[in-house]
Parts: sequence; C-alpha cells; structure tokens
Amino acid sequence: MDRWKREGLRSANSGLRNQIEHLLDSYEQQQPRLAEVFRQMEAVRAQASSPDQSVEVVVDANGVLTDLTLTAAAVRKSPDQLARTILDAVREAVGRAREQHTALTSPVGTELEDMPDLSDIADEAPNLREVRAFFRGEANQAD
Repeated sequence: MDRWKREGLRSANSGLRNQIEHLLDSYEQQQPRLAEVFRQMEAVRAQASSPDQSVEVVVDANGVLTDLTLTAAAVRKSPDQLARTILDAVREAVGRAREQHTALTSPVGTELEDMPDLSDIADEAPNLREVRAFFRGEANQAD
C-alpha cells in the first residue's frame, strides 16, 4: 500500500473515531436525563372518578388499573351500569396518564432527534429509531 493510501486510511479512521467519540459523549450526557424520565414515568399515577362519584380508579403510566374504589351507591347499580361506570372512569384515567407520559417524554424525544446515530456513521450499525419513537409516543399508539 502506498503512502497516500495509508495516509488517507489514517485520516478516515481518525474522522470516524472522532464521530464515534462525539456520539458517545452525546449519549453519556443524555443518560442521566433518560434515567430521570424513566424514574418519573414509573411514578405516574392518574386518578378519575365517575360523574356521580360512585367509582374512583387509579391507573399507572401504562394504563394498568392499580386501585378501584366503589361506594355504596356503586354497588346498588345494575351489573351493566357498574361495568360501564368503571370502564368510563378507567378510560378517563388512562387519558390522563397518557397526557402525563407525553409531558414527560416529549422534550426528551425532541432532544434525541437532534442527536447523531450510529447508523449515520456505519449503515449496518444499530440506531435509536425505537427509542426515539418511544419518546415521541409512537410506541403507545401501536398498543
């Protein structure tokens, strides 16, 4: 290999190394922020009550029912009425949980959009497409 090719490869290697170091620095700077957002998301709870206050529900960030409170008025309803009342309250709470999720993740999704990706450097490298989609709320829409 002649001297010019060797120098060209060294230069390309150096440039690639600089790009990867910049990329790693960017990820390291975001890591504490992402950890904090995930911690906050784990703590998300959304509450909703039926209009007549006979049913109160609490859901987590994933929309999973974590608490259900029924008053005496709730148990006097027919089974169909009670089921509808519970489902309506759960839907409302899930909507609120999604709003909280979006409020937490949207800023991070925007920050991640501006970050370079490994696939920008090497075509076969993994990328952050799924992580970015999650923080833009696209992962929730598919569920």
